[in-house]
This record gives sequence, structure tokens and C-alpha cells, in this order.
Amino acid sequence: MPHSLFISDLHLCAKQPRSTEVFLHFTQNTAPKAEALYVLGDLFESWAGDDDLDDPFHQRITRALRTLTTGGTHLFIMHGNRDFLMAEKLAAVCHATLLPDPTLLDLYGTPTLLTHGDTLCTEDAAYQGYRSQVHDPAWQQQFLNQPLAQRKAFIEQLRTRSENEKQHKSSDLMDVNDAAVSNLLREHSYPRLIHGHTHRPDRHLHTVDGHGCERWVLGDWHETGNALRCDAAGCHAINF
Repeated sequence: MPHSLFISDLHLCAKQPRSTEVFLHFTQNTAPKAEALYVLGDLFESWAGDDDLDDPFHQRITRALRTLTTGGTHLFIMHGNRDFLMAEKLAAVCHATLLPDPTLLDLYGTPTLLTHGDTLCTEDAAYQGYRSQVHDPAWQQQFLNQPLAQRKAFIEQLRTRSENEKQHKSSDLMDVNDAAVSNLLREHSYPRLIHGHTHRPDRHLHTVDGHGCERWVLGDWHETGNALRCDAAGCHAINF
């Protein structure tokens, strides 16, 4: 049956060879059977700019994605909170389409809304302030004007600080806010919702203004690979 696959939060980097090998196996054996593959953010652990495409590890990943698309699977990539600087040069190398966040599509007859998910974590005010800053076009241009090595060093500092701050944040603070979810579903006429970011894979049912809405949360690839498979009959999670 024709189907599409959805993945998120792979956080690929050279320091995590296990998840890289699982991903490469996925692109060679599972993803080619799908009509489309949607990556809903954080494909990479970090992305300092498209001028880093010559990095051998990045070339390995983009080559695998290009092989997948050449074989006939459509590839769509959305920014995450770790790789929000991915741009058109990366998309061209992978033969991918960059998606705005959020994106609404007709998925085999069911209106389906795609988002990375970090905008739904509204209770974490400190993170939302940071997100607003780094998504500002002027801030991004100023950052990208800096030397690549300097950008990478700054990103590594941010990553370390973020990991330290997480130790002092409650899990509920870093999860989605129900009101934010309801508002997003209402704004887009009560679709199915698919997102990542929270690393809490599950299926949720929401009732918004009397409308039943399905919400699927994608898992991360820290231990094993996983994806959401959707077709005309519905969606179900797969692990590998």
C-alpha cells in the first residue's frame, strides 16, 4: 500500500556512530519502499551553516539521502531546534524540499499538520526567548557572517549549556502545553498532528471544540531507530 514515513530527532553526528549506522540502514532498506520521507527536525545534532557541507560526515549523510531520492522517494525536511540553519544548498544536495513549520498537507485523504514541536513547549519561557532570537533573520545573517570554526565553537557552547540547564528543568516544563496544542489544532481546522522534539513517542487523542484530533509524537534515535508509517488506513509506529 502507498505510504509515507515520518522521522525526527535523529541528532546525527560523527560522535554517535550507532545512530548513524541505523539511519544509513534505514535509508537503504526501509525508506525506499515509501512514497515520501518527512524529517521533522533535528536530523543533525547541530548545523553551523550550509558552508559545512564539505565535512566528510555531512557528505556521508547527504549522499545517502540523495541516493534515496534518486530512487524515487520524495524527501521533505523541516528545521529543528538543533539544525535551524539548514538552507537551500543543503536541500539541493539532498534533492529535498525544505518545509515551513508548521506545514498542513492532505495525507491520503486526512488533513495532517506537521511541526517540529518546540513551539508547543510554551511553559519553558527561557527556551522560547532563545528560539525567538535565533530564528530572527537579522541574527542568523550576522551569525552566518562569522567564520565557520567560530560558529561551531559557539554552537558547542550552547549545546553544553543546554544540557546543563536540562538537569534543572522538570520534564513537564519541557513537554508540550495542552493549550498550545489546542490552539494550533483550532487554527488549522482540527487536523491530525505529527511532531517530534519532546522525545516522548506516543499517540494522543485531543478533543478541541468538540472535534477529535489525533496527535502522534515521534521518538528520538538515541537507542534505536523509529518512524511513523502513514497510509490511507491510518498511522502506526515502527521500530528498528
